[in-house]
Amino acid sequence: MLKLAVCVSGGGTNLQAIMDAIDNGTITNARIEVVISNNKNAYALERAKKHGIQSVCISPKDYESREAFNQNFLAKLDSYQVDLVVLAGFLVVIPEAMIKSYRNRIINIHPSLIPSFCGTGYYGLKVHEGVLNRGVKVTGATVHFVDEGTDTGPIILQKAVEVKQDDTPEVLQRRVMEQAEWIIMPKAIDLIANGRVTVSDGHVRIHE
Repeated sequence: MLKLAVCVSGGGTNLQAIMDAIDNGTITNARIEVVISNNKNAYALERAKKHGIQSVCISPKDYESREAFNQNFLAKLDSYQVDLVVLAGFLVVIPEAMIKSYRNRIINIHPSLIPSFCGTGYYGLKVHEGVLNRGVKVTGATVHFVDEGTDTGPIILQKAVEVKQDDTPEVLQRRVMEQAEWIIMPKAIDLIANGRVTVSDGHVRIHE
């Protein structure tokens, strides 16, 4: 049974998609051990409580330095002995020590087709604003392992979504969530939980 920690900062729509997928059997052989947020007002924490999942808030604001926060954050995470860390809209830079400790055991969802519209400065609505400003016809979402770079880790799954000419950033954001994020994040977790994902030379291989 793969034990998950899901890290969130806001509403928790991807968390909800993961919980629903576990409940309906789309994700097998996995359970959420803890939901961690850096924001005590995150609605994602309420979603976790309603689902009977342990939740905890650990915020950089409560520490005198980022280094102190990083140490405590990693210690808190370690205490749950999870197998996979899922970043589901987590707006905190992951400490390098945590990346090393959890190499190829941290996954993130990004709302574009990496390597387009990703990296420093591209998060939330800014991604979709960038897509519309450039005028591309196809966008989507990417699930990838986290490494020391920003959105540079090995790609696990991607799914394309059509951009429509009258889209606003908000409308496009919703379509990418519904048609890509909420589908490929649960699928990636299921693949990992069932031993079907390996990483070799910076590339992901998915085994039948």
